[in-house]
Amino acid sequence: MYFENREMIPNPALKKIGFSDLDRLVIFHADDIGMCQGSLSAYDDLLTFGLLSSAATMVPCPWFPAVGMFYRNHPNKEKLDIGVHLTLNSEWENFRWGPISTRDQASGLMDEDGYFYNNADDVHAHADIGAVKQELKAQIERALEEGIDITHIDTHMFSVFQPKLLPTYLELGWQYQVPAFIVRWSADQLMALGHDAEEAELLANIIQQAEADGMPLVDYVYMMPLNPVENRLDHARLVLGELPPGISYFLIHPVTDTPELRAMAPDWEARVADRDLFLNEEWRREVEAAGVHVIGYCELRELMRAGILSS
Repeated sequence: MYFENREMIPNPALKKIGFSDLDRLVIFHADDIGMCQGSLSAYDDLLTFGLLSSAATMVPCPWFPAVGMFYRNHPNKEKLDIGVHLTLNSEWENFRWGPISTRDQASGLMDEDGYFYNNADDVHAHADIGAVKQELKAQIERALEEGIDITHIDTHMFSVFQPKLLPTYLELGWQYQVPAFIVRWSADQLMALGHDAEEAELLANIIQQAEADGMPLVDYVYMMPLNPVENRLDHARLVLGELPPGISYFLIHPVTDTPELRAMAPDWEARVADRDLFLNEEWRREVEAAGVHVIGYCELRELMRAGILSS
C-alpha cells in the first residue's frame, strides 16, 4: 500500500537536516524485531549488509530480551537506529502475546484468553485510555531498561491512529523526546483510508498541531506487501522510482526462514522475501542510482530535541 500526502506544503524537516524541498529522502525501516528468533537474525544480517536505516522492536514479544542483549553487545550500538514498535494487538492464531503492564481484564487490553486483541477495532471498542497509556509507557520503559537508546516510537498495525488514542501516543513522544511515527495526512486522505469524515477531521487536526508544535513527521509511507509478489525486486524498483520529494517511510517485515516462522505466520513468504530483498546487491545498486537520500530516525530525533521545528 502506498499512501500519499498530496499537500503541496514542503516538510519543514527537509531544510533543517540540510536538504532542499525537492530532495527525496527515504527511511528504510524494519518492523517487528523481536517478534521471533528469525526477526532478530534477519535484523543482524540486514545491519551487516548496510541498506537498512531504521527498525523497531516489539517489547511484549518472546524474543525482545534477546534484542536487548543484541543491542548491548553490538560493537556499534551508538549507531543503531531502533525504536519501539508500540503494540496493542496480537494478530495470529497460534502465536500470541499480551500486555506487560497488567493482567486485569478491566483494562480492556485483552481478549478472554489474556492476549492482546487480534484487530485494532476491538482495541478501540474496549481499551481504557488510561490502561493504553500505562501499557505503551511500560513498553518504552522496558526498552530503556534494556539499555536501548530509542530513536522513535511507532505503532503495530496502526492501532493508535484513532482520535482517542493518537493524543496519548504523541504525549509519549513528547515525554521521551523521540519522534512518534505519523504521516502528514489530510482529512481527505484519512477518509480515503477508511476513516469517517468526523474522525478524519479530528485526526488531521491532531496531526497538524503536532507538526506545528515541532514533532517531525514523514510525508509518505509505503509498505512492501505481506502477500507474495512474483518479482519483489521489480516491484520495489517501481516504488523507489516513483517516490516524490519529501520524507518517505519504506516499511518492511524481514524474517529469516525457519520452521517456527512457517508455523506461526501465514504471510511468512513475504517476510522472508523482504529479508532477501535487503540482502540483494542489485537492490543496493538500484538505491544508489535512484538519487534518493537514505536517512534514519536519529536525524529526526536530533531535530526534535533541538527544538527547531516548532512554528
